[in-house]
Amino acid sequence: MSAETSRPTGADRTDRTRTFHALHHRDAPLLLPNAWDAASAVALAAAGFAAVGTTSLGVAAALGEPDGQGSALVRDATLALARRLGSRLACPYTVDIEGGFGGGPEEVGQLARELAGAGASGVNLEDGLPGRAGDGPLVPAQEQAELIRAVKESAPGLYVNARIDTHWLVADPAERPLDETLRRAETYLSAGADGIFVPGVADERAIATLVAAIPAPLNILYAPGRHRLARLAELGVRRVSTGSLLFRSALHAAVGLAESVRADDLGAGLAGVPGYGEVQRLAGLE
Repeated sequence: MSAETSRPTGADRTDRTRTFHALHHRDAPLLLPNAWDAASAVALAAAGFAAVGTTSLGVAAALGEPDGQGSALVRDATLALARRLGSRLACPYTVDIEGGFGGGPEEVGQLARELAGAGASGVNLEDGLPGRAGDGPLVPAQEQAELIRAVKESAPGLYVNARIDTHWLVADPAERPLDETLRRAETYLSAGADGIFVPGVADERAIATLVAAIPAPLNILYAPGRHRLARLAELGVRRVSTGSLLFRSALHAAVGLAESVRADDLGAGLAGVPGYGEVQRLAGLE
């Protein structure tokens, strides 16, 4: 693992954004790992991933804040992270901005301008109301379309991945009808969205229906034990995100390792763990 040391220029950023759009139109889906800080993003880029995303849960939880609440603190941290990544990554990166952090079209458009200026190539924008749980409400589709339109007017080059939460955080996603999902997809694409993200869908028939009915790249959230990348490619999925999985797995690994130290039973638990100097290099401090 080695750190990315180049500092992208404006031309580099334009090329990165073009590349990011093109990555959604290849035969193989774009596998997008989601980072929560600069070190995790640079490490993923150094591992050879074509692009990196951020996870709003990871960014929020690292601050001691809940996800999806439209927190000003999380908004500021998200923008600060985007700026760090803009000076550290040569590959494209996209930023999870929740539902716009509670802002209206003007505020979300301003955030889009700042993210594009930082070097981001795309954003995720979700239509679930902040803090919703269970089969809770969604933002009215036309209101969400206004946010998407504001992003595209303020930063036309940004790849807008419009997240539709009809199947997310519900009791049984497999039982949810696709009609509302498809209506929202049509509305969001008409407003300028570049792709559609439907987390929570794992059923192959539902995925195939979405691919056939949506005239834009479909993004699926990777479900461990339910999805295989090769099969998603056969179904026509163009982007597969890991979401908060990497962050949650890192928490699990950290606690497990601490428990092994407490039990004086590390065994091979340190195999592959980067050294202090390597992390310093990832952070650009050496």
